[in-house]
Amino acid sequence: MRVLVTEDDEDLRLAVESALRGSGFAVDVAKDLPDADEALSVNAYDCVVLDRMLPAGDSLGYVGERRRNGWEVPVLFLTARDTIADRIAGLALADDYLVKPFAMAELIARVRSLCRRADSGAAPVLDFLDLELDIGRHEVRRGGVTLTLTGKEFAVLHRLVVSAGEPVRRRDLTDAGWDELVPPSPNALEVLIAQLRHKLGPPPVIHTVRGVGYVLRG
Repeated sequence: MRVLVTEDDEDLRLAVESALRGSGFAVDVAKDLPDADEALSVNAYDCVVLDRMLPAGDSLGYVGERRRNGWEVPVLFLTARDTIADRIAGLALADDYLVKPFAMAELIARVRSLCRRADSGAAPVLDFLDLELDIGRHEVRRGGVTLTLTGKEFAVLHRLVVSAGEPVRRRDLTDAGWDELVPPSPNALEVLIAQLRHKLGPPPVIHTVRGVGYVLRG
């Protein structure tokens, strides 16, 4: 599930990005509406998180213009504007409205709900051999048995499944699983892969590609 976060407050933007990444989302960030517009022109997103008041103006107008042109991506507004009138105006165009300050766990739950809504017409489960990743429920099953994975383990496994059969670089796996502001220790990825292999059990499906990273294959 890919999310675009647009927020001009750097500390909040980084905190939201870190929390969403830690919960298994692929996250792109933008500081203002022009950056967001560029990202939306080249990428497909399951949800867009938008601060309402940005340097370029109120993002309410931006969303309204896109909606008039048929844009259907779920939008969640983040804002300090908490009057009833503001909420009504926001929900007339967006799909959810979260007032600052907010609990990060609530933001994650709301984003996940919007992503499920966006993906309601597509298969919510990724398959590889007897391995299943239920994206909507954030669950992993192998041979029908549900496994308990951490957020980082789920994110890394998801990245491997998406590229099944093709090597994935170490950098891409660490980008998927770790916050860029708190880089992993030198052997953190190896430790996580070892934990994943143990939890997935035999026969092994995660293989090392020397000098590159890892690949998922039978």
